[in-house]
Amino acid sequence: MVFFLDYLQHRRDCRFKQQERADRIRSLTAYHGPLTASDRATIAAPISSLVSSVQNGTTSPLSILRTYGKVALKAHAKTNCVTEVLLPSAETWLATPGAINLAGPLAGIPISLKDTIVVGGYDTTVGYSSFVGNATPQDGTMVRLLKDAGAVPYVKTNLPITLLSFESTNDVWGRCTNPHNKDYSPGGSTGGEAALLALGGRIGIGSDVAGSVRAPAHFSGCYSLRCSTGRWPKVGICTSMPGQEGVPSVYSPMARTLDDLTYFTRAVVGMKPWRYDYSVHPLPWRGEVEEEFLDDKRKLRVGVLRTDGVVDPSPACKRAVEIVEEALRSEGHEIVEVSPPDMYEALRTAALLLGADGGVTYESFRRSGEWLDKGAAQMRWFAKLAGPFRYLYYLWVRYVRRDAVWAGLVRHWRALTAEENWKLVKGREAYRASWFEWWDEQKLDVLITPPNATPAVPHGGMHDAVSSCGYTFLFNYLDYTAGILPVTHVDKALDQLPADFKLKKLNGVAQGAYKHYDANRMHGLPVTVQIVGRRLEEEKVLAVMKRVEAALGDDKYELLDLSVLD
Repeated sequence: MVFFLDYLQHRRDCRFKQQERADRIRSLTAYHGPLTASDRATIAAPISSLVSSVQNGTTSPLSILRTYGKVALKAHAKTNCVTEVLLPSAETWLATPGAINLAGPLAGIPISLKDTIVVGGYDTTVGYSSFVGNATPQDGTMVRLLKDAGAVPYVKTNLPITLLSFESTNDVWGRCTNPHNKDYSPGGSTGGEAALLALGGRIGIGSDVAGSVRAPAHFSGCYSLRCSTGRWPKVGICTSMPGQEGVPSVYSPMARTLDDLTYFTRAVVGMKPWRYDYSVHPLPWRGEVEEEFLDDKRKLRVGVLRTDGVVDPSPACKRAVEIVEEALRSEGHEIVEVSPPDMYEALRTAALLLGADGGVTYESFRRSGEWLDKGAAQMRWFAKLAGPFRYLYYLWVRYVRRDAVWAGLVRHWRALTAEENWKLVKGREAYRASWFEWWDEQKLDVLITPPNATPAVPHGGMHDAVSSCGYTFLFNYLDYTAGILPVTHVDKALDQLPADFKLKKLNGVAQGAYKHYDANRMHGLPVTVQIVGRRLEEEKVLAVMKRVEAALGDDKYELLDLSVLD
């Protein structure tokens, strides 16, 4: 009976939140209607000119808010990307002297936020119905910083329950879809942000523990930067795994354009976030580093990481890396083939650290009958499996199926003791030291890599592809700075699998990824590359991203045409 009553409350809370959202959207009459010429001009304007026009009084911040509010509601109608609608409050903040500092570096710029970020007066559900009604009267630290910078939070965006998926689905808000193809995921866990940005949003903030701002940018076709720990504020949030520090989650920026991404990152660091958040290093923006790597006279030494050693990149993702490689060669940069320290070991250890509690914490927030992402459900099932049965499964996979990769991942997938966790952290630090030495030996400026083995997965695909995250997860484990740069789209004529491709010959992780690779169905989906620097090298990575985009010239990525919103 207790479980049944819990389920009924779950359904009531889900209906309540969806109805509340629908009612708010319906009431916003000023935000409905087609995009006007003025709206389109605002969307196309450089961020610096918008800030200047607000500060000199030639543009009303309310008019900018109404443009982006209109975009958000249209994007939501297409993809279900929005959770909490903050627009009525945003208008009040703009009308209240001192509520938003319009003298700040982000004056009047609307900012969308992942649903995990605390905004005063609004729930922070994280996709769990048990979190419905948890609104606090005060803004979280991150939102206070944004308002002091002049930014205007205007919507929160969709994500997966547990935050452990490259899909963005939950019972509270429903399924978010890819803006390029409704049958595919926009990414996760910051998928709603990516969908909104691809469809004309300006700037957003997400979090990343295994690729959660990078996979969505790759799946949906926008820009993102995975900051190193301590460079971007993270206090003032809710999460599905409080206390998890084996592979720390970081909050990081996302944007529709590279110019916006760079401006936003520079502006937030310029706000001295360490004065708001004790976890942020007192490290000012290093303009001299940015200028050094923007200098056309500086030729880069670029390592090309062609595979993570577990799942080779699909033809589409391989082609994107080759496009960037050729563009850099043509500019005179040095391209280096690299073979870093054992990347499979990093995936195995990082996965154990991330799941060190056996999934108990994220499961504790889930109500009876509440939907669970298929990938997370698989992880939870293995963690709960009795030891002897897990060992028998390991033996069958390792010696009957002869799949050492998958066997190694599941062998110790369970709740760990403190001693076991400490040993893994010790191994993590040794691994980071080996990469530090390796990078010095290679004398690299940056790495370019695929961000994922495949483009976007179809809905439900994470049941199979749950462990195929090595290209992003590796750099969380190392705590390196990594940016996502859109390059091209899947082409059914260019990106077919080879005629001799055999799925059964792959390891279990690769099989899960390639099970859903279909160039015909994926035609038109975005494909990106990942630009990687070392720890706390945000200035360098953003500068190199700009160099890469300039090298691409007329072949650079075309953003999604906003006529899809008409």
